[in-house]
Amino acid sequence: MSIIGSIVAGIIIGVLARLVLPGRQNISFLVTIVLGILGAVIGWFLAGLLGVQTTNGVDWIRWLVSVIVAAVLIVGYERVTAGRGRTVTR
Repeated sequence: MSIIGSIVAGIIIGVLARLVLPGRQNISFLVTIVLGILGAVIGWFLAGLLGVQTTNGVDWIRWLVSVIVAAVLIVGYERVTAGRGRTVTR
């Protein structure tokens, strides 16, 4: 996959992952793209392990796995960064 193709796939997968998650995600568009690219790479690798990496036509299962992985990455990112930026006053 080319770099431009990875970015485009990352945008699509990241946006789809945010759409399937309930509520509002407090992350930037750039983070969405990065997590979407990671989701695509990991998802396509997992799809290859499942034996559905290359099929005729659109690889729906590969895309679905990628969106699920990206959604998990988004939730993980939100959990890790949830407490940052807040100050505690006593």
